[in-house]
Amino acid sequence: MQTIHQILAGYTNGDAISNEARYFRDIFRKNGFTSDIYCPQRNIGEKNKDAFDINQCSPKKEDIVLLHLSMGTSANIYFKVLDCKKIILYHNVTPSHFFRFINEDTLATLKQGSKQVAMLAACADINLADSKFNAKEITDLGYKDVDVLPIIIDFEKLDIPSSKRIISKYKDGRKNILFVGRCAPNKKIEDLITAFYVYQKTVDSNSRLILAGSPNGCERYFYMLKDYIVKLDIEDSVVLTGSIPQNELNAYYQIADLFLCMSEHEGFCIPLIEAMYKQIPILAYAKAAVPETLDGASVIFKEKNYKMVAEMMNKLITDEATKQSIIDAQSKRVKNLQNLNLEKQVIGIINKLDS
Repeated sequence: MQTIHQILAGYTNGDAISNEARYFRDIFRKNGFTSDIYCPQRNIGEKNKDAFDINQCSPKKEDIVLLHLSMGTSANIYFKVLDCKKIILYHNVTPSHFFRFINEDTLATLKQGSKQVAMLAACADINLADSKFNAKEITDLGYKDVDVLPIIIDFEKLDIPSSKRIISKYKDGRKNILFVGRCAPNKKIEDLITAFYVYQKTVDSNSRLILAGSPNGCERYFYMLKDYIVKLDIEDSVVLTGSIPQNELNAYYQIADLFLCMSEHEGFCIPLIEAMYKQIPILAYAKAAVPETLDGASVIFKEKNYKMVAEMMNKLITDEATKQSIIDAQSKRVKNLQNLNLEKQVIGIINKLDS
């Protein structure tokens, strides 16, 4: 029985790459392979039984090792020197400059990651990326024949019953503008706050901004945002949820009138697809992989003109015909993703390596 090992920088429940690794592991086992997940012991989440210390990973020459490449880590060095069949799946490394003066450890890790991505250019037998944007990035670094393997999205978790407490608290007649994503500087949360401020002051005073995401590792940035919110005198209109369980996130999706994204670096951005699934009209800044992820289904803008953004926000919220047209297009985009036979694609890649 052939073995397929997966190597990650870290494994945490709820993390998108961890979820994908677990999905792949189940596919491999279902198709007759032995398969486990490995990463450095210090980066395995507490009480987690799905991942093992990378020191326990000792592949034979005929085995396959799949590296999920996303940041700087000793696991990348370990992968490079392995003598077996190798696959790289590139998830993107956020440019380090976003974290300058925010988190120097993260800055160093991302710098290391960028160097390691370049170092691994001729290392694997098969090179994959989870978006065309990411594929181009590593192709430019010398990776050969990079194929796109669409990212795994867990739609079932979005059907978990929503928190009644959150719905009762925030479904109160105010327009709810939502963004979901880690509280990190590349997400440009300050620009979201500015856009909302202009919208509230010039269009609809009875509105609220909900920022759903963990600030872990970006606490300095988080407190800078809180200071900015105080300076604008909109503390009563901005909700910073921090890390929340799925039922609460689903509730925020349920009460949202608009999903607004101002991010300046995304390798894919799963919350955009989640918002589509939840039938929320999306307005997003056209940067990095965002236009590719939206695939023409939502409204994008190329300039952060806040007055113009506020007007577009209003149109998507109040113009029922426009809103429904966007939601219909987004639903079609979601169906296209749901109809992809990812298991067939994944096993096809493995068979290609063995041929």
